[in-house]
Amino acid sequence: MVCDCHECTNKFVKYSCIPPYFVGPRRGILKMLQRNSKKCIVSIIFVSMNCEFLHTVLWGWAGIALLTLISLFFIQAPYGKHIRSGWGMMISNRLGWIIMELVSPIALSYFFWTGTAAKSDVLILIYGFWMFHYFYRSILFPLMTKTSAKKIPLSIVLMAVFFNSVNGFTNGTFFGNCADYIDESWTHQTCFWIGFILFIAGFYIHFYSDKILIQLRDEGDNKYYIPRGFLYRYISSPNYFGEILEWIGFAIMSWSPAAAVFALWTIANLLPRAFANHRWYQEKFEDYPKERKAIVPFVV
Repeated sequence: MVCDCHECTNKFVKYSCIPPYFVGPRRGILKMLQRNSKKCIVSIIFVSMNCEFLHTVLWGWAGIALLTLISLFFIQAPYGKHIRSGWGMMISNRLGWIIMELVSPIALSYFFWTGTAAKSDVLILIYGFWMFHYFYRSILFPLMTKTSAKKIPLSIVLMAVFFNSVNGFTNGTFFGNCADYIDESWTHQTCFWIGFILFIAGFYIHFYSDKILIQLRDEGDNKYYIPRGFLYRYISSPNYFGEILEWIGFAIMSWSPAAAVFALWTIANLLPRAFANHRWYQEKFEDYPKERKAIVPFVV
């Protein structure tokens, strides 16, 4: 049966399987349908299936994140301070880092640009924040490090490749298909500016804390030292604190369930490791400052 766009729109809103919190994508779809009534039904089915499938994936991925959060309090990934044998073949730490981090922006870009959602300037700006972070993490950071002799298990790199591929897929699919609500007026939303400020602040903390750690060593020096200054006065892992703040800000700025799940994953990976690093410093250095917390200043 052929119907006009208004009728299709009503049917979509009534019968769509897209979950309730995807309110923004519905509004974006209405705009899309008004622009092209002849492709009304096809567009509804395609976008609905994409977003419904993504909704299912996100629930499962969030559940795995919670299980990971618990397990990592007992098992630490064997790289950096916690490197140990028994995890198979080892490769260059710098090469491994580039490989596993570069997957995320590649995957996100593919699903973002092949998606059906309208790409407003604001949506492209949000996409740009993701790319900005990963340009630093996948290219600049590994090239800045001075530990060229260090190794990382290939198994850890492959697990990270899978992890970053899934996150690239979920966020790329959401922003590429389900984020038409992020139009030019999105910058009028309070959440955009709150998230923007948190993201910028988080990145600065993350970057500057990394810089302090890198400057502790000369090229080829694999020893560990007590970092001092900046937020290291208060916590052992301000780089992790900054990265968590970044992705919470990104989730708020985009008001995206995919980004919220990624922020949850960031916490799941970095919170247990921050506690492990804190214990490691206390055991390794007798003069380690007793007033320092693990990851949140003055709290924990």
